[in-house]
Formats: sequence, C-alpha cells, structure tokens
Amino acid sequence: MNADVNPWLKRRSECADTPGREFNDSQQDSQFQRDRARIIHSASFRSLQSKTQVLGLGESDFYRTRLTHSLEVAQIGSGVCEFLRGQPQHAEFKQIIPTFSLIEAICLAHDIGHSPFGHGGEVAMNTMMKDHGGFEANGQSLRILARLGEYSAEFGLDLTRRTMLGIVKYPVFYSDVCRYRTPQNDNPLNIDHWSPPKCIYDSERDLMDWLLRPFSDEDRDRFLSIDNAGDGHSRSRYKSFDTSIMELADDIAYGVHDLEDALALGLVDRKVWQQQVLSTLVSLPSNQISDQADKITELLFSQNANDRKHAVSRLVAYLIRSITIVEQSEFSAPLLRLQAQMESVAYRVLILIKDFVMQHVILRPELQMLQFKGQRVVVRLFEIFAANPNRLLPHSVEEHYQQEGLRAISDYLSGMTDVSAGKLYHKLLSPTAGSIFDRS
Repeated sequence: MNADVNPWLKRRSECADTPGREFNDSQQDSQFQRDRARIIHSASFRSLQSKTQVLGLGESDFYRTRLTHSLEVAQIGSGVCEFLRGQPQHAEFKQIIPTFSLIEAICLAHDIGHSPFGHGGEVAMNTMMKDHGGFEANGQSLRILARLGEYSAEFGLDLTRRTMLGIVKYPVFYSDVCRYRTPQNDNPLNIDHWSPPKCIYDSERDLMDWLLRPFSDEDRDRFLSIDNAGDGHSRSRYKSFDTSIMELADDIAYGVHDLEDALALGLVDRKVWQQQVLSTLVSLPSNQISDQADKITELLFSQNANDRKHAVSRLVAYLIRSITIVEQSEFSAPLLRLQAQMESVAYRVLILIKDFVMQHVILRPELQMLQFKGQRVVVRLFEIFAANPNRLLPHSVEEHYQQEGLRAISDYLSGMTDVSAGKLYHKLLSPTAGSIFDRS
C-alpha cells in the first residue's frame, strides 16, 4: 500500500482500487464531520431520545435518556482529546489523537444499537436470539452503522474506516465467546442468565476483515484474541486507541451523570453516601477530590440545583484531567499500541461512584420492576411476531424476514423506543386498544 495514502478515511462503498486521501490532506477532518452528520441525522440516533438510560421514561423530565447520555459522552470525549493534546509529554502523539469531529462521531454512535427498556430489554432480546446469532447492543450498533442505516442499502451509514473501528468495543464474535451457564432456575419469568456476551455478530466477519486490513497480520491476530473465562462468557482483550477514549468518556458520563439524576430525584440517602463513599474518598491519597470530599458532598446534596451541577462539573473535570496515554508494546500500529488510561486513584473514585449508583439506584426494586416489565414487553412482542411473521410484520420488515429470519424481527423490535414498543404491546394484547388507522 502506498505510504502516502491514508486507509483510515476509506469507506466501504469505495472500490478497493480507489486512491485514498493523503494523511495530512486538509480535507481529512471533513470526512469525520460527514460521519458525525450521518449519525446525527439517522433515524436510529433520533430514536435514542425515547430510550431508557437508567430511569424509566415518564418518571421525570430531568434525567437522561440514551440521547442526552450520548451527547454528554461526546462532549466529555472531546474534552479528553483536548486535554491530551495539550499535555507536553504527549506531543509526539498529537497527530494520532482523534479530532473533535472523529471522537464526537464515535461517542454519538456508541449506544445507537440499544434496544428499548435499557439493559433489561437487551437481555430479553438475547433470550429470544441466543440460538440464532444472539443480540448484543454494541454488536447491534455496528450492524446499524454498517448495514441497516438509511444512507446506503448495502453499507448502512457508510462511515470511514477509522470511525467504524472506534465504535468496536469488543472485537470478538458471538459464537467464539458465548458460554451460557446452566441456569439454576429455568423459570421463563427469570431470564437473567441469558445476558449476552460482549461481542459483535458472526455476520460481521467480512466487515472486520475490511476494518483491520491496514494492520499487519500480527496486529490483526492479536487484536482479535480472546480472554477465555473459566466459567461463563469469554471476553475480548483489546480495543483501539479511539475506543479507549470513548469508553472512558462513557464511564465518566455513566457514573457521574447517573448519580446526578439520582440525587435530583431524591433516590440517594446522604447518610448512606457518607458511609459508603465519603469515608473512602477521604482515605484516598491526596487529590483534588479527596481533599474537597466534604465540600463536594455538601454541594451534591444541596437543594440548590446550581450547587449540585458545580459538584458534578468538578468530578467530571477531575476525572478528565487524570487521563493519560500509555503504550501496549505488543502492537506495532499506533491506533492499537496507544491507549487512553485513567490514573489509578481517579479510577478508584470513578469505580466507587459507579458501584454506589449500581447498588443504590439501578438495583432498587422500583427500578428492577420497570426493567422486568420492559423485558416482558420485548419477549411477548418477539414471540407474537415470530409466530405470525407473514400476518403481523410490516411489509418492509416481512421482506427482510424472508432473507434473514428472526434477525429481521430482532432488528425491528430493537429499533423501537420504549414508548413505541409499549404502544404496540397494548395494540396487540389489549382488547380495547388499537385501530386500523394506527401506525406501529
């Protein structure tokens, strides 16, 4: 390959022998701007406004949806890149650090494949698809971007190679990593044991061949290697540099902003916070958060929304400024050799907050009831359409079904919002609901 050609600006729609752009072409960032625009204007991205992040839709107008979460991840991702680019010790990596357009495109698209009703909906979808290639939200994101997006009938949104690579969080295939434990309770009302492996679909092998083509054989093989688990699903071992930035931005947004939502809705008890979080924060080695832990707690639990926002901003800024670039010597290509990494003390702060949110917000029985209800909606709809595909599926989906079977139903249902799935459920199962003039 010509050294002057940048293969990372290539799109799958381009012929293999089409000349690429020079690496320092002034139009390079405009290609990533185009990627970002295609994502923002896609129907799948738009539907995130009515998909659950953590709290169920309709509980309040304050908290995040998948859409607002994705916007915040994009902003944090840009902040991380700006910070890294400004650090003298990383001057040699400036050319490889993603542009704002690139990292924003990756971050905006990272949740685009999520099903309705959050993680519960994902487990429900996989329960129905586990013997038919599985369902996993990150894998579905890649499928939408590469195949289902409306820009191209053959190539989906037809994004650049580098943007697509950045979205691949788990570069392993479903059949290679799925290892379901034998359920102790096979009651059909409990489907927790069918949580999917973190992966992409087997159908994307040709896509991965294209994505990884610029790398050496050694880098390709290592990047796709699997960390075998003794019990349960195996996992991927590596991710690209851009993905590592997106993942840290996602973790920061997920931990800190979900905490803000919970505080605003009165779901967090201050005494429990002091016992389980504050006491640990003050015991950490001196840093901007541990030194101000009492003050931050005061701001977080203030009745003044501005105070709470200032505390959240401090946490986010601290976590961003704790990120550095490390090198994985086993890779030769910079996009795989470099990784964004959070310093250990800051990472402990983030994990502490995320674990607290998990235990005292996400696992609350009230939220789990909403998740269970969403799971039942997804499972029942899937069962109905699988039993009556020719009778009930919209014509466009039925045509897709003739080619891809249950995967077409999976694509159809996972593309729904919480609201549209709920309406369709009532239309099909409530005797007094539904009209010939309804549009599902």
